[in-house]
Amino acid sequence: MAGTLKLEALIAKASAQHAKLLGYEVRWRDRQRFLESKGYMLRPRYRPGWVPSWFMDKSRPLEEFEDYWDLPVSLCFGVSCVGLQSILKFREHLIDTTRLSDGKMVYVKHVQTGDLESTIAMMLSSSELLKDPRNHCVPILDYFQDEDNATISYMVMPFLHLTDSPPFKTVENIVDFIEQTIEGLVFIHEHGVAHRDCSEKNLMMDVHQLYPEGFHPVLEEFSPDGRTSARQLSRTNVRVKYYYVDFGISVYFPAHQHPKLAVGEYGRDQDVPELSVEVPYDPFKVDIFIIGNMYKRQLYNVRVLFYDKRRY
Repeated sequence: MAGTLKLEALIAKASAQHAKLLGYEVRWRDRQRFLESKGYMLRPRYRPGWVPSWFMDKSRPLEEFEDYWDLPVSLCFGVSCVGLQSILKFREHLIDTTRLSDGKMVYVKHVQTGDLESTIAMMLSSSELLKDPRNHCVPILDYFQDEDNATISYMVMPFLHLTDSPPFKTVENIVDFIEQTIEGLVFIHEHGVAHRDCSEKNLMMDVHQLYPEGFHPVLEEFSPDGRTSARQLSRTNVRVKYYYVDFGISVYFPAHQHPKLAVGEYGRDQDVPELSVEVPYDPFKVDIFIIGNMYKRQLYNVRVLFYDKRRY
């Protein structure tokens, strides 16, 4: 009896917590009608007048209601977080949305109008550069200013997954990943941009072809309804494309500028030996270190650990 009462109390607490929008969620809800006028519809949770669906239907567990789930969090590392500690960080500046013109799920990102990130991203996403098959920079599908605050703009991008979700299955998957990401880095560098943060979270893949009936933006292994498992094809049979995202600390050098040096200690990968706020370094070489270190963590270390476990 006591155990049942305790469980009911926990369920009631979770229900109340998820029924209340957090501050950053309220900000997105308040922009819903504006985004809709631009051709993008937010999930029911972020529409004015939303009432939690589990208040009216008590037949299912809370987690089976699509609108129970808020925006995901990501694990943030490095100086750009708090000190050198890793923390859970809400991705307040990003939200999933449905493009009304074709029903496709995309991401909308809140940026400062004319900032370096959006300037570089849009430059690398120009119609001319998108013709180059080596271009693995996330395409900017749309860009528009906020209706009330001209200092705020919104970039619309494809909705992407982390590169290990779903996980690699074959050697061919891994070779394809390495070839595409190196090809993309060469392309970025050829156009005068050093990414400086091309670590795990900023290399992503388009998996829409792997999920023919779609997937939920937060519960990515589930269908859009958040209840049933999504039908997933193998990326051995369906080739995915990998993209570089988030040019927030990137630098651009015109062809005539020499030397091409930078300073700064920001970035997810704090193993980079050159990082300094005082001594200039070559950011293009830093990119090579970062992506090599990423391969080591994502591909080598994981598989060494797997095979070591199999021995015992």
